[in-house]
Amino acid sequence: MASNLDYLAPELKPLEEKLQAYLESEKELAQAEIAATNLTQSPPPAPAVALGQRPAPGSFPQPTDEANNELQNLRDDLAVQRQAIIELLPVRDEWVKINLGYGPSRVGAFSVPAPGTGYELRVVI
Repeated sequence: MASNLDYLAPELKPLEEKLQAYLESEKELAQAEIAATNLTQSPPPAPAVALGQRPAPGSFPQPTDEANNELQNLRDDLAVQRQAIIELLPVRDEWVKINLGYGPSRVGAFSVPAPGTGYELRVVI
């Protein structure tokens, strides 16, 4: 019976917190990707020019460039979080039971057959 409750161990709490933050970041990335796709599908209307004045080139930020920068920043953050979680895992190539609030969930770092790619993070909620 004790093995069924191992996922509630207090030493797994930092891993749970990092994994919760990682899952939230994945949701943010998915939403940002949708917003960026919508932006490329239907670009925003050009700003109204008041009194015949034209804005100087480059004076307004480009929404597509901002969206691409935001996407790249989110991807970089996810990569850093993913590596931190892999380092917190007590074992490799095995599932670790953790508590994400839904009962026992599983997380693991599994080696990838391609050379030089390291480990892949997998999460089952």
